[in-house]
Amino acid sequence: MRQTRFLSRQLGKAFARVRSSTLTSAGLAIIGLFAVLAVFAPLIAPHDPYTTDLEATYQPPSWRHPFGTDNVGRDVFSRVIYGSRIAFAITVIVVLLELAISVPLALVSSYIGGAFDEAVMRVMDMIISIPHLLLAIVIVAMLGPGMRNAILAISISYMPMLARLVRSVVLSIKEEPYIEACRVLRFSSVRIVFAHILPNIVSVIIVQLSLDLGYALIDMAALSFIGLGVQPPRASWGAMLALGKSYLLHSPWMTIFPGICIALLVFGFNLFGIGLGFILNPRRRER
Repeated sequence: MRQTRFLSRQLGKAFARVRSSTLTSAGLAIIGLFAVLAVFAPLIAPHDPYTTDLEATYQPPSWRHPFGTDNVGRDVFSRVIYGSRIAFAITVIVVLLELAISVPLALVSSYIGGAFDEAVMRVMDMIISIPHLLLAIVIVAMLGPGMRNAILAISISYMPMLARLVRSVVLSIKEEPYIEACRVLRFSSVRIVFAHILPNIVSVIIVQLSLDLGYALIDMAALSFIGLGVQPPRASWGAMLALGKSYLLHSPWMTIFPGICIALLVFGFNLFGIGLGFILNPRRRER
């Protein structure tokens, strides 16, 4: 009962801090808007995003087609709405994979140290030495184009950034007096790492992951733009940009609206991440 009350008080304080942060609130508002579009896409979209109408090609924005139509008469507004579903699904899966692999590996290797930590970090150095988008392109080119392979490739390219961040924090925390006290009390290494060290680095992990959401969205859009990510006819913002570039002069709406959606959602993720940085780091907030 006491734990429930304590948890509710902590959640209440967290929500109060979020509401008091202009950056975080603005980011959440943008993210929430696209989340609503993604969840209720079948109810909001006025047309089937995959139905073609060759008699309604290249139509400019109107009441019937708010964002116009594309080269085969599909409603761009409906495709943008359904594209938000893919955008959210991809970014969340990428971040979860990055979290599931990088954090446990960095926690264990940095706490154990020695040859194992050295080997893990050298592998991370090899990965991080290659630009992450270029590495993702190489991995997808080897595995074959498609959304699943693109998600895997982006997750692998993001692993070193989070792993090195977690390692740097753990190396400083594991020398703290309370960790030494845990060793004196003969606590197991698993208990020390996951019960005493991990809770103290959760804020750092959350901020980094919230920023990686925006990066993942851009990289997936880039892979889809060059034909290695989400494959047509699925409604993907990156693929819509690739299609629209061929008709940019006489049908610019095919490119403008998906591009605006990518920019807005990335902006929302970044605002949310920066705001969390100020909320979770008092020293940084004071500056």
